[in-house]
Amino acid sequence: MWLGERRGYLIDWLTQKWVQVTGRRVNLKEDPWLAGPVGRTRGIGLDFFDKWATAEGFAVTRFTSGKGLLSRFTALAGPTFDADAVDPAIREFYERTADYDVDVWSEWRLAFKPFGFLVSVLFSRRLQQLNLPLSSLDTSWGMTSEILQVTEHTTGTLKANAWVRTLVKSRRITYVGSYSIVEPRNSSGPCVKTVFPLPNGNAIVVLRPEVKPDGSLVLVSSGSGLGDPGFYFTVHRANGTVKARFLRCFREHIHVYADGEGIVRADHTMSLWGFQCLHLHYRMRRKQARPAPVG
Repeated sequence: MWLGERRGYLIDWLTQKWVQVTGRRVNLKEDPWLAGPVGRTRGIGLDFFDKWATAEGFAVTRFTSGKGLLSRFTALAGPTFDADAVDPAIREFYERTADYDVDVWSEWRLAFKPFGFLVSVLFSRRLQQLNLPLSSLDTSWGMTSEILQVTEHTTGTLKANAWVRTLVKSRRITYVGSYSIVEPRNSSGPCVKTVFPLPNGNAIVVLRPEVKPDGSLVLVSSGSGLGDPGFYFTVHRANGTVKARFLRCFREHIHVYADGEGIVRADHTMSLWGFQCLHLHYRMRRKQARPAPVG
């Protein structure tokens, strides 16, 4: 049911009301790490950052090589994280993501697969956002990967470092998100922040970095409340107020490693109430030069 341009669809409006009722009011000037692009009520989609940039008076630049999710991986260095100890192949992937092709395989725990299907039907497919693959067949033809930068026209100030991914077979958009490095109020050091625009708000994942003795990277979204690394929903109201809801029940664990053959891989697990519900395996390979057409 459509409720109008401001409120959007009934199910989205009810979700936003839940965040407003159960969440806490935040001041983005005091907590800028919770700021991020806000989505339209009609959906997100492939062209979100183009429309967002046009509305805000920003410029969009697309990159087929040379740019990554993070401008400088070493900016993650902190009291408990030695960025220089991370395998150079992993650091290069984060700084030059556009140079890589990305493949993904998915494995749902049987008990949670109906939940994944329900979320997909009610929200993801309609919004064209956070479309988690429901089976390995969904990803069998691969995934497209595009890096965009949104900047201010006059100063060139970076407003968003975006990564847009689409499944080749179904043409469904899996993720439309922006990436940055932030330091939440309760964190012991810098964290990786991902913002996924949603109607009248966004979903924010703040991941704490760890380095293993073998040089592999672990990113963890675990915390106990607002101000910690973890998963957040935010809702931005028309009067300028912002409510944020910390989801303690949902956690992510990402292990990024080099396999010794020049390929970077990642095991990404998602858990609800302590039970693993989804395992994604990513393979990131440097793009191969394509032969010139004959004739």
